[in-house]
Amino acid sequence: MNSIVVNKKDELIMALVHYFITVKDYTPIVVRGVKDEIWLENTNEMYKIIRINSNHIHNDEQLDFDFYKVKSVVRQIKRKTFSFSVNTLNIFTDLGDNVNLKNIKNIDNTYLDSFDNLKDSGLSEIFPDISSKIVKDKEGLDFIINVTSDLNKKTEASNKVYEKTFKPKKIIVTKVIMITCILMYLISAYFDRNIFELSASTLYKLGANANIGLKNYELYRLVIYMFLHGGIIHLLVNMYSLSIVGNLIETYFGKLKMIIIYIFSGIGAGLLSSVIHTTGVSIGASGAIFGLLGSLLYFGYHYRAYMGEALIKSIIPIVVINLLIGFTIPGIDVYAHIGGLICGYLISMAVGIDGKTSKNERVNGIICSTILMAFLFYLLYR
Repeated sequence: MNSIVVNKKDELIMALVHYFITVKDYTPIVVRGVKDEIWLENTNEMYKIIRINSNHIHNDEQLDFDFYKVKSVVRQIKRKTFSFSVNTLNIFTDLGDNVNLKNIKNIDNTYLDSFDNLKDSGLSEIFPDISSKIVKDKEGLDFIINVTSDLNKKTEASNKVYEKTFKPKKIIVTKVIMITCILMYLISAYFDRNIFELSASTLYKLGANANIGLKNYELYRLVIYMFLHGGIIHLLVNMYSLSIVGNLIETYFGKLKMIIIYIFSGIGAGLLSSVIHTTGVSIGASGAIFGLLGSLLYFGYHYRAYMGEALIKSIIPIVVINLLIGFTIPGIDVYAHIGGLICGYLISMAVGIDGKTSKNERVNGIICSTILMAFLFYLLYR
């Protein structure tokens, strides 16, 4: 069985793919219309895209045409990943003697035809551990089994994370928030003796957000206000939005993270609203709901390979349209919406997405969220 011979070029390519996927956490990209090429993506690395080309390049004219193909595919990836520039490493494994390899804008090109040339190709400088961690100690069938087994384990682990993230879950937190908002509205209506439109004085007594109240250190208002609503239409619109976005965030992030995102976003929304509006009261779940939208933007970006179309055609337009409506229609607290949106995105970075958010990104999210909250409190009490 071990007498099976693996072509040296195929062995090299399999070893490179194994290294980049299992060690450097790159993910294969499906690129239509290409043959004998492997495309890999990792947005956390210096080279976000790596392309391994096993086609034979005869001369400079064929090389120029190959560059044209690479740039065309990279443009597609840029549109799909919402990136202005994508640093790409283009690895050739079969070049003619007369080919003059050169780098082009945002695309570095190198030639590797054997394991012995890792240093000469420059790959050992870019990836210092490649010489020690690339698989090259087995031959024939043992090599194929070894590489295939590791790739299957990596794929299985990734699939488990994907399944855990997207599989339907029992929605509890969103329903509890909705029930709380409805109960608070009924209590408010009872005290106000009006079921359709509630007075600002009644809402203030029950905990509505207001600059004057926060200046008196009544910080409980920053939490209570997001469960109060000023009218039946206001309540119904917010509960409808919450039922859609809340279900998604609770499914994607989990119950505890959903609570953190909702409360943090609501507090940030209330703070920015009070900083901008020194008079009047602010109530409603919309600031926190915009935080959930910010969280959905963050999630959609990290899963853009699966949600790219939804992100472009649904999520982003909904956010933009609602912000525009807030600027054009009186009575809508657009600054609370903006505050919630920003806080939702940052706190989502801090709590992270399982299998997607790196440790450094979480630390940056915690730092940015803390700085933003501290700055808003400073503006309020300066």
